[in-house]
Amino acid sequence: MEQPGNNLRIDGARLWDSLMEMAKIGATDLGGVRRLALTDLDRQSRDLFRHWCEEAGCTVTHDAMGNMFARRPGRNDSLPPIVTGSHLDSQPTGGKFDGAYGVLAGLEVVRALNDAGLETEAPIEVAVWTNEEGSRFAPAMVGSGVHAGIFTVDEAHAIADTDGKTMGEELERIGYKGEGCGGRDFGAYFEAHIEQGPILEAAELPIGIVSGAQAQRWYEINVTGQESHAGPTPMAIRKDALVGASAIVLAVNRIGHDFQPGACSTCGMIESSPNSRNVIPGKVFLTVDLRHPDDDKLAEMDQAFRKAVAEITETYGLTADVEQIWSFAATHFDPDCVAAVRSGAEAAGLPHMDIVSGAGHDAVYMAQVAPTAMIFVPCEDGISHNEIENAAPADISAGCQVLLHAMLERAGGR
Repeated sequence: MEQPGNNLRIDGARLWDSLMEMAKIGATDLGGVRRLALTDLDRQSRDLFRHWCEEAGCTVTHDAMGNMFARRPGRNDSLPPIVTGSHLDSQPTGGKFDGAYGVLAGLEVVRALNDAGLETEAPIEVAVWTNEEGSRFAPAMVGSGVHAGIFTVDEAHAIADTDGKTMGEELERIGYKGEGCGGRDFGAYFEAHIEQGPILEAAELPIGIVSGAQAQRWYEINVTGQESHAGPTPMAIRKDALVGASAIVLAVNRIGHDFQPGACSTCGMIESSPNSRNVIPGKVFLTVDLRHPDDDKLAEMDQAFRKAVAEITETYGLTADVEQIWSFAATHFDPDCVAAVRSGAEAAGLPHMDIVSGAGHDAVYMAQVAPTAMIFVPCEDGISHNEIENAAPADISAGCQVLLHAMLERAGGR
C-alpha cells in the first residue's frame, strides 16, 4: 500500500529563495554570513523565521533559552509532535547553508503540506536551537543541551562571551528570553544538514543516511612561561610560552594522524600575551578539539594529548593548565528514524549511502531525549565553516524531499 503523501513534492525554488533571503542577514563580502548567536543579526534572522512561520499558519513560541518552536497542528493535537530543525547562528566566517538549511527545510515541509491541503495525525514542529555553533558562547549546542538536560538554564544563562556579556543578558536584550526549557515530548526528531565533509560529493550521491555522530572533547589550555626582553635574554634560559604552545599544536595535529581511521584533532584558537613584538610571550591560551567515532579511541587520544602536554611543558620549563570544558560520547541514532529516512530516500527515487557525522549537531542532544535521525546532502569540496561554503540547489531540494517523506511516515498524513 502506498504511503500517504508519497506523491507530495516540496517546492525547491521556494526553499532556495528562502535560503538566499535569510543569507542577506549578516551577509559577508565573500558570500557567507556572520550571524553570531544572540546578536542583533541573530534576532533579525529569528524575526524573519517567525514571520514566515506565522504566514504559514504556525503558532510560534520560544523558551528560556530562546529555542523557537513553530507548530503546525495535527488531527490529534495531543500526540507528541514530529519535529525537525537546526540553528540560525553562524561561525564568525560562516556559510549560508550550515544550520539555516535544516531550519528552512522544515519550513518548506510545512509549506508543502499546506499547498497540498494535507493534514497529519500528529502535529509538526520546526525548531530553531540557540547557540549551536559555540563560536560566541562556548561550548556548542547549548540551547538543545539545556532542552535535553545536559546543562541547566542557570548554567547556560551564566555563560559569557569574550566581552563578558552573558547568554542570559543577551537573550533578554534581543527579546528572546522566554520561560522554561525542556520537558517537551517529541514523537521523533529529524535534522537535515549539509554534510560539511567530502564523502557524499566524492561518491556522487545526493543523500547521506546518518547513522550517528562521532564522540568529541573540547579543551582549553593556559600555558605559562616568563615574559622577558627579546634582545638581552639568552635563548638557553628562555621560558617562551608561545614556543611551548606551538609544540602542543604540532602534537595535537600528530595525534589526529596517529589515530586513523576516523580521528580528527584541531587547535582552533590561540592568544599570546603580552602580544608585543619585542617581548618573549609569558602566557598563551589555546583550544583543542579531539574527535573520533569510537569512544575508546577518543579516550586514548585524550591520554596521548595529556602526555604530550606534560612532556612539552617539562622540556621548555613551562606550566600548563588543561581543562576539558565539553564532551559527548559517540551517538547512535534511532533505528526506526534512520529507517524512515532511508524509506524517504527510496520513495523519492534518490540514491544514498550510510554515513557517520564528523560534526556535532543539535540532533546529538535530541537523540538523548527523543527518537532521532539526520539527513545529509553534499556541499561543494566538503567545505563548511567558511564563507565559500556552497551546495547545489538540486541537492538542497533532494534532502528536503527526503525530510518530507520521513516526517510524514512518523506523523501520518492524508
